[in-house]
Amino acid sequence: MKKLIAIVLTAAMAATLLAGCGGAASSSAPSAGSSAAGQAALSGKVATNGSTSMEKVIGALAEAFMMENGGVDVTYDPTGSGAGITAATEGTADIGLSSRGLKDSETGLTAITVALDGIAIIVNNNNPIADLTVEQIKGLANGEVTNWKEVGGKDAPVVMIGREAGSGTRDGFESIIDVKDSCKYAQELTATGAIIAAVAANENAIGYASLSAVDDTVKAITVEGVEASETTVQDGSYKVQRPFNFVVKEGAEQSAAVKAFIEFAESKEAADIIIAAGAVPLAK
Repeated sequence: MKKLIAIVLTAAMAATLLAGCGGAASSSAPSAGSSAAGQAALSGKVATNGSTSMEKVIGALAEAFMMENGGVDVTYDPTGSGAGITAATEGTADIGLSSRGLKDSETGLTAITVALDGIAIIVNNNNPIADLTVEQIKGLANGEVTNWKEVGGKDAPVVMIGREAGSGTRDGFESIIDVKDSCKYAQELTATGAIIAAVAANENAIGYASLSAVDDTVKAITVEGVEASETTVQDGSYKVQRPFNFVVKEGAEQSAAVKAFIEFAESKEAADIIIAAGAVPLAK
């Protein structure tokens, strides 16, 4: 009898242990729609195309995003804002990059502002001019002022250097200064770096460049007493500023990677990255 009881107890204990193991296995397995399933690694390509002024910002954002998402490749084609908007319209890029707002004629698109940029007014380091009003800049740009002495500088001809037609930097500068289609350029160059180099090489030159790109080879003057800085751009006191936009086609199907990259660029996490790249994050 004792032997029979022992056998029954042993069987019962074994059944209990098996049931416990089965329950543990069941509770640890992810169910459909669980967070574990939703955290599948992103993969694919995010193609961006457009503004050369956004090069540092898009490069920094892409690098940080790809470090967190090793299966995603974010590419950048520096073609200028106009070409970037066209690429978004035609679907040849997932995201167009534009350093200006959309025009009324550029329909079927959405512009997502991810950062702000001051357009620095730059002169040669040997130019004594340190500050100009918007009206003086307008005169220098449209040819009404042809000699630096007219605005307190040396007796020397003004050499206006700017970007090519279609450039977001040019469009932003001309729109803000109110010289749309009336600038008298001595040179029209195709990249921000080229503008800076040309001004650095010519004592009589004046040009404009993204704040994030300006270095000590040229002098960024103040505009009506306000310097171009993160603080003055964000609070609006510096008058020559513009948005850095992601442009996407309305209704276009976006991959998970594209959606995630846009969300990342708009996040608080991206603010420090944008600052490090020389641009200004949106005020939160």
